[in-house]
Amino acid sequence: MSYAKRIGAALAPKVPEIAPNLSAAFVHQALAKAISGVGPLPSAASAADKQLAQNGGDVERGIHDVIENHVRYAGVQGFATNLGGLVTMAFTVPTNITGLALIQCRMVAGIVHLRGYDLNDPRTRDAILASLLGEERILKMVKARDLPGTPMELAAAKVHDASLDLLIANEVAAELITRAAGKRLATTVGRRVPVVGGVVGAGTDGYVTWKIGRYVDREFLPKAERKRRK
Repeated sequence: MSYAKRIGAALAPKVPEIAPNLSAAFVHQALAKAISGVGPLPSAASAADKQLAQNGGDVERGIHDVIENHVRYAGVQGFATNLGGLVTMAFTVPTNITGLALIQCRMVAGIVHLRGYDLNDPRTRDAILASLLGEERILKMVKARDLPGTPMELAAAKVHDASLDLLIANEVAAELITRAAGKRLATTVGRRVPVVGGVVGAGTDGYVTWKIGRYVDREFLPKAERKRRK
């Protein structure tokens, strides 16, 4: 486990003090806004369809561009929310978490949309949120039977398990908070140089977003192909 991750895990019990308004509810809100669109950002499906059109209908290239675009978005917000010293931590950590949740939800939703999944299906939405945990965490949870399957298996379930909504949202909220708090404290305490914190924040957020995008790209087979393999 990295230094930043260890710090984040240690901070997890203090989350109510650092980010009192962050809970499973904000994860569901981020997903809803990512799918429907918010502010200048169009919906995940519209943005993904635009990338598809720009690549002449090539789904794989479209997905590649969806990932690259959101890696850049994550880097920009990571830099902006990781400037400053410890005194700003109470304000920037919640902003970083909510911004990253929205960006990553939007990226994953765009990918699964291009693979033929219905973004209005609650099974698909559970799968999108689960993907934010990252491959390593998901596999551990599946092995421990804390999750009934991988994201694609959740999306392909015969019926939707409503109890999964809260479970997955809580896990995602805790994971995002752990990552953000650990990264923020490590860069600030370890470096003592505010601008360096911004650079490290940009790199970390961009890299984690890229890893999630690549995992989702591998994990979700095109819906038609998935049916043929059953």
